[in-house]
Amino acid sequence: MIIIETIRAMRTAVRNFRSVGATVGFVPTMGYLHEGHLSLVRAARNGTDRTVVSVFVNPIQFGPEEDLDRYPRDLTRDGKLLEREKVDVLFHPSREEMYPDGFRTSVEVRGLQDRLCGRSRPGHFAGVTTVVMKLFQIVRPDAAFFGQKDAQQAVIIRRMVRDMNLDLEVRVMPTVREPDGLAMSSRNGYLSPEERAAAPVLFRSLERARALTEAGERDAARIADVVRGLIGGEPLARIEYVEVVDPDELHPLERIEGQALVALAVHFGRTRLIDNILICPKES
Repeated sequence: MIIIETIRAMRTAVRNFRSVGATVGFVPTMGYLHEGHLSLVRAARNGTDRTVVSVFVNPIQFGPEEDLDRYPRDLTRDGKLLEREKVDVLFHPSREEMYPDGFRTSVEVRGLQDRLCGRSRPGHFAGVTTVVMKLFQIVRPDAAFFGQKDAQQAVIIRRMVRDMNLDLEVRVMPTVREPDGLAMSSRNGYLSPEERAAAPVLFRSLERARALTEAGERDAARIADVVRGLIGGEPLARIEYVEVVDPDELHPLERIEGQALVALAVHFGRTRLIDNILICPKES
């Protein structure tokens, strides 16, 4: 594995891959890698000839009161994990490399970026789409790999790729969970032992939503109320939102006729966790 820190060197590496007919798979991350990230790396390695992983804590997707300064970072640890997975390139640009003096352009996916997490994190998804667009232009992958845990992000990136006619495939891979159901996240390390013990209530509530749907419940408000009730029974949990939405447009549903996305954001102390599940009625 080689570590590349400049855009010019990254483009040169990709040109070299292309010169021998190799396809390129790309996994963009903010580092502090866990098994969820590594599952994307394996999907990229299995689906393409060369694998590029970026580690860049993107400052423009953090709000002024969010955790940019304390976001976990350990490039040495990340590098060892990626070497073990036989990654070809670790792309680790500096902030100055990605956003030089005078940078003033942004990419937005209007409408989709303002729903769910976007309501409480204004500007967040514009920061995400801007950095992902830049990374796509630098790496020029054939396929880029994202996790279902960040469902809204995946929907937005797919729409950006489609709207901007980018020549790549976005592949969304299943959420990777701890044995007790908690979705893997770099922010799980912020949780106190008591908060960590309480956090699996999120997955239990989502599984209840799935069971209700499969049992015949079609009322989206009823399903959301049950999820809120289960989470609300946990004293350490503070609900930001629970919604049942269309999985492509993210608008709220009244009745579930096909596939739907149950999405939530919940705070445990200072830690904000998100999770989701796709549900669909069983055929009669």
